[in-house]
Amino acid sequence: MDTPANVEPDFPLARLTTVRAGGPADLFARPASDAELVELLSWAAGEEIDIGVVGSGSNLLISDDGFRGLVLKLDGDLASVEREGTRVVCGGGARLPSATAKVARWGLTGLEFGINIPGTVGGAVRMNANAYGGELGRVLEWVDVCTAAGAERREPDQLGFAYRRSNLKPGEVVSRASFQLAEGDVDEIKATLAGMRDQRREAQPSGIKTFGSTFKNPDDDERAGGRTAGQLLEAAGCRGLQVGGARFSDKHANFVENAGDATTADVLALMADGRRRVHERFGVVLEPEVQLLGDVSWPDGWELDTA
Repeated sequence: MDTPANVEPDFPLARLTTVRAGGPADLFARPASDAELVELLSWAAGEEIDIGVVGSGSNLLISDDGFRGLVLKLDGDLASVEREGTRVVCGGGARLPSATAKVARWGLTGLEFGINIPGTVGGAVRMNANAYGGELGRVLEWVDVCTAAGAERREPDQLGFAYRRSNLKPGEVVSRASFQLAEGDVDEIKATLAGMRDQRREAQPSGIKTFGSTFKNPDDDERAGGRTAGQLLEAAGCRGLQVGGARFSDKHANFVENAGDATTADVLALMADGRRRVHERFGVVLEPEVQLLGDVSWPDGWELDTA
């Protein structure tokens, strides 16, 4: 099968991530419709080409060697936000904060939690964003999932939602999601969003090359003492810790910043150092929340002696 016309070779991926690190993709495309997305997935499956998907790149770490396969970034109709009464249908590539702000201007409530999730709608579904509060599951009505075989509609109870994950497999791409919202007061909704933005600005770094939620919050409450991953990292002396061009933020220790020309290897080494320090101090093993793309090798010292 001939290579689809919209596929670009040797595409630099670092520019598509907020931390600005990582190498190029062998192949890259921006599908703008379900049909185009299915065609690309089908072609890749037939050629035995691996698939990667990049959304906002806000929680993504790409191998310094890049990605040996086809990387997709949803565009056009697959990044749109449309209203149908109190229902809002978003393309999987739509940025969730932008969708939330648009919904607020329409006077619809229920999606406010999305203002502080710096990712796409598809990524939010795949990672079950804000699982603890259950906000996503409360308003999500259905998703369209594209595969090499075509498109199908799935309801939330078919997605296997758990903390920070779903049952979506590689090669299954959320092309659209429908949210059932309610009518509300525009000024009240906008005030809520403003307050949530202020809280995020006060607590987390912004305006720099960074990604957040490097590690998941631990589920070992006894050892963690109810502390979050960021609080454990700070208590273990990781605030401002730097390896190469990567450092843990002075503002929030669970955020990694690109302090210069950080490589993915720098970020991984920093994460390994922070993980080791927390384990030595508290006996807690932190698990990464950041998503990886490409052949990423964890450095020596990542594996901990938990015996």
